[in-house]
Amino acid sequence: MFEYLHFVRQPHFSQVPQDFSAKMTTASLKEEQETFEDSGNRLTGGSDLLRDRVCLVIGGGTIAPGWGIGKAIAAVYAREGALVAVADINREAAEDTAGIIERSGGHAKSYCVDVTDDTSIARLIEAVNKEFGVIDVLHNNVGLAKGGDPSLTTPAEWRRIQDANVTALHVTTQAVLPGMKKRRRGVILTTSSIAAKRHLGYSSLVYATTKAAALHFTRALAIEVAPFGIRANTIVAGLIDTPRIKIYLKNAYQGCSIEEMRARRNRVVPLGRMGIAWDVAEAAVFLASDRASYITGTELVVDGGLSMTVPH
Repeated sequence: MFEYLHFVRQPHFSQVPQDFSAKMTTASLKEEQETFEDSGNRLTGGSDLLRDRVCLVIGGGTIAPGWGIGKAIAAVYAREGALVAVADINREAAEDTAGIIERSGGHAKSYCVDVTDDTSIARLIEAVNKEFGVIDVLHNNVGLAKGGDPSLTTPAEWRRIQDANVTALHVTTQAVLPGMKKRRRGVILTTSSIAAKRHLGYSSLVYATTKAAALHFTRALAIEVAPFGIRANTIVAGLIDTPRIKIYLKNAYQGCSIEEMRARRNRVVPLGRMGIAWDVAEAAVFLASDRASYITGTELVVDGGLSMTVPH
């Protein structure tokens, strides 16, 4: 049986659970605090690796309370002293992330963007530049997909996912490059997946194809922009335990509870567990910082060794 890990959002990419609220409820605050504690207080104790740098995280919200990859990346950038612009298709999700950063003593502002709309991206970049003056780090963290029988993916669905996962990389990069070239510095990061490098034993053809394209886009981009002092790298994420899996994967693991589903996913990883959003975020902050000043055109795989194994 194929087990697919990623699902496309419905048309216009705007639907999230109707009970999602930008203002944290008592229950969601409790879950947020528990996740915070389980992750080793990742919101405190920074080393100012990104002090006063402007970091734009596109896809910085999450689908439900808890820590998604983009949300954790934005929080860790802020922990390291960055001024963070959090953009997401869902305004409330972006506001939620920015609010957590502000309550933790960081600096963030939220924005709504549809990455399949060139005009929406242009408005976003203009607004961030107006608010902060420059963009030092662009992090594209969008990853839409559709699992299941690829023969059931319509051309319209394919194009929509391609626009979000690949075309948007070009449009956002094109928008920030003039400022980065002028300053002769900047960092462009892309979140990809190990599905870009190998088949994982479940069906996700369009996701794997577009994430492979995103990976190579970033490689090629790195060479194009290197003469201007701009670096570009990709984070290749493995199986990550985020709020998304509780919503989208419960039907993929038929007859399993959430905990049983987690246990099955943990077992296939050599390190014995799925990653958490903070694992990806800590890799991102390294690549965004000057500690990675001689690293460009490559990938940092964050998968607990999974990509070195045979699919289960």
